[in-house]
Amino acid sequence: MRTNDTHTPTPNSVVWGPLSGFVLTVALIGLVIDQGAKLWLLYSVDLGSTGPYRLLPVLDIVLVWNRGISYGLFQQYSDLGRWLLAGLTVVATIALWIWSVRTLDKFVALALALIIGGALGNGFDRIYHGAVVDFIHFHVGTFSWYVFNLADVWIVAGVIGLLFDSFFRSPNSAAK
Repeated sequence: MRTNDTHTPTPNSVVWGPLSGFVLTVALIGLVIDQGAKLWLLYSVDLGSTGPYRLLPVLDIVLVWNRGISYGLFQQYSDLGRWLLAGLTVVATIALWIWSVRTLDKFVALALALIIGGALGNGFDRIYHGAVVDFIHFHVGTFSWYVFNLADVWIVAGVIGLLFDSFFRSPNSAAK
């Protein structure tokens, strides 16, 4: 159970809070790992020319340029669409940062940091490459999961953390 209130505002709570250093550090580590993997695969391995690579019977490394959002939804082939999605990423990241500034719960801060790091990783891709670099492909038999990247892993882990917090850790949890 929680020992403190996660929504108590602090002075200057829009800019910096008690766990902001932690959130910033985790988000930047996630961003660096994500971008490092993408840059390595694009420019050292030259995945676009040399791939795909089968790592396991159920795991391939392939190159997919995702011009949409999660699961390839809302594909954008125009510059206007690309910049609208980039703008949405900025707005969402700012909103998540403000939420993280107000939290006093390290678990929630970690979940938000993962989402922020993932959003920044995919946002940088969209701005620099015009599309998000996806490369991890899980498949079993004829079932194929969508192709994703490490930033997506961070986002999903963060969302799972927030859901876990909401249902199992919060004082007003539906589980009680």
